[in-house]
Amino acid sequence: MESRRGRPTAAERDRRRDAILDAAIRRFTEYGYGGTTIEGIAADAGVTKRTIYTWFGDLAGVLTAAVERQHGYLLAADRPGSEAEPLEDAATRLVLALHSDVSVALHRLVIAESPRFPEVAAGFYAAGPARSIAFLSGHVGERAEQLYTLLLGEPHRRRLLGLAAAPTPDAARAHARACLALVSSRSHPPRAQRS
Repeated sequence: MESRRGRPTAAERDRRRDAILDAAIRRFTEYGYGGTTIEGIAADAGVTKRTIYTWFGDLAGVLTAAVERQHGYLLAADRPGSEAEPLEDAATRLVLALHSDVSVALHRLVIAESPRFPEVAAGFYAAGPARSIAFLSGHVGERAEQLYTLLLGEPHRRRLLGLAAAPTPDAARAHARACLALVSSRSHPPRAQRS
């Protein structure tokens, strides 16, 4: 359980928060959303229920925080005064994050549970895909949704079905580069040839 030795440092709070989210993801994956409890997460993470309620509000808040953590590539872009990252680097980090084992597990969970918990699906979309699309719109404008869809694409479907492993960094960069080339070529249609 949590110690009572005074106010934790920022690093200790971050470690505790990660332990809670890791425990939650394990529980969500094993028991589904409906079968996961704050009590179980607290026991697995070695914290009190009060800590979880204080930091996350409720079970839906825990899931939303887990989804947001998977979208860590957005954090640098959210910081005031941060320099713009090259689009290929950002797209590569997006592919690595969203094709990871944890992201795929959360995606499967939400798809399976969305008929019973539509508010969870809405929270997942707002915390994940909608934020990613908004992030990409800063780079490619109105083509952001198309680029996001391409960055997931068939490789992500194969991941969801358990037919493929997570991509290596090199494979993620190659996929991102191919998607960017498609979006770029669509924005510059070939000129009509003169007859």
